[in-house]
Amino acid sequence: GVVLTRRRSTVCAVRGAQHHKVELVTDHIGMVYSGMGPDYRLLVRRARKLAQQYQLTYGEPIPTAQLVQKVAYIMQEYTQSGGVRPFGVSLLVAGWDQGRGYVFQCDPSGAYFAWKATAMGKNHVNGKTFLEKRYSEELELEDAVHTAILTLKEGFEGQMTADNIEIGLCNEQGFRRLAPAEVKDYLANII
Repeated sequence: GVVLTRRRSTVCAVRGAQHHKVELVTDHIGMVYSGMGPDYRLLVRRARKLAQQYQLTYGEPIPTAQLVQKVAYIMQEYTQSGGVRPFGVSLLVAGWDQGRGYVFQCDPSGAYFAWKATAMGKNHVNGKTFLEKRYSEELELEDAVHTAILTLKEGFEGQMTADNIEIGLCNEQGFRRLAPAEVKDYLANII
């Protein structure tokens, strides 16, 4: 399976509005970002629309790699079109198809890369170093969640709680964001 984790900032300009950083795109694909939230939300909407168009045309879910390629193309177009600025966001896209999990990173330039494990954001260098030491092909999903939380903790400022981190899981059952109670249980096992 595949695990996405993200620190959730507590500052919200609109009272009552809650924006998730881990988003479901299709039943089997999820996304997380580093960068500008509004750009991310726009790309999530575009990705959902692309996935729906594919589903209607071909009668099957879009493969993860194909969705990433289409989203990366949109991001790349914005680097060279007049009157628009490039997207200020990097994406991690996790998906499950063809019997296995996939993780892709998409940069603002439109370049995309496949990874087995990666980190992005403010402390990505420390995160990647930590993952290089801890990751293995045989890692079970439960252990992968613990490893992801420990990786996030490497550069985390303050106390980690179910209110300030989000976790998304992707396996043969599909993609889902963990409820705060589930996140709390995982944190209790680590701290």
